[in-house]
Amino acid sequence: MLVFAKIKSIQQKIKSLPKGTSIGFVPTMGALHQGHLSLVERAKNENDIVVVSIFVNPTQFDKEEDLVNYPKTIDTDLSLLKSVFCDFVFTPTAEEIYENNITSTSFNFDGLEHQMEGKFRLGHFDGVGTIVKRLFEIVTPTKAYFGEKDYQQLQIIRKMVKKNQLPVKIVPCKIYREEDGLAMSSRNTRLTNEHRNIAPFIYKTLKQAKINFGTENALEVIQWVENEFKKQPLLELEYFEIADEKTLLPIKTKDKKQKYRAFIAVFAGNIRLIDNISL
Repeated sequence: MLVFAKIKSIQQKIKSLPKGTSIGFVPTMGALHQGHLSLVERAKNENDIVVVSIFVNPTQFDKEEDLVNYPKTIDTDLSLLKSVFCDFVFTPTAEEIYENNITSTSFNFDGLEHQMEGKFRLGHFDGVGTIVKRLFEIVTPTKAYFGEKDYQQLQIIRKMVKKNQLPVKIVPCKIYREEDGLAMSSRNTRLTNEHRNIAPFIYKTLKQAKINFGTENALEVIQWVENEFKKQPLLELEYFEIADEKTLLPIKTKDKKQKYRAFIAVFAGNIRLIDNISL
């Protein structure tokens, strides 16, 4: 496994690969867990070479304290990547990526950026679009792998690729969960024992909401979820929405031809957890 910190060095290595070599790319912010490794393993199965980036991107954090507190575990990350036979790891600094101008490009994602996370995290998706586009230009992957836990981010990246006509295939990967159902996240390690014990309630509620959606309208399901969280003093519901999978617009009336997904954001203490489920 080779580790590169400089853009020039990883680009030279990629250019030296035999013509036609397929590259699978997994962008991460480090603090890796089994969910990340499942993306690497899938990329490994589907490509000749796998590249993983580890970069905590400053422009996608709307709160300075979240950036400061984001877990950084580079040594552990590298040994985990070695264990799943990753080929190249790219670990640039912010200065290397942004060339001493740490700002986002403004994107138009056709309204996707104004839904859900966009309402609560201003500028977040401009930061995501900026870094993912930059990484795609550096790594030139054949396929890039993203988990469905950040489903809105996945749709935004698809939109960015389409609008910029980037030659990369975006591969969505199912949410990787703990045995008790909690969606794997680097933030989980920051939960107190008390909050960690109650956090699986999020997925349990999503699963029941899916069942309810079979017989009830969206408003009834939303009200039921909101009431369930009122009974949980350790968890604070930020939002629960049922939206069209493609446009991410909130459902108005149920249409059998449309695909819907339920999205949720919850605070467990000061740790923000997100999840979603296909309906």
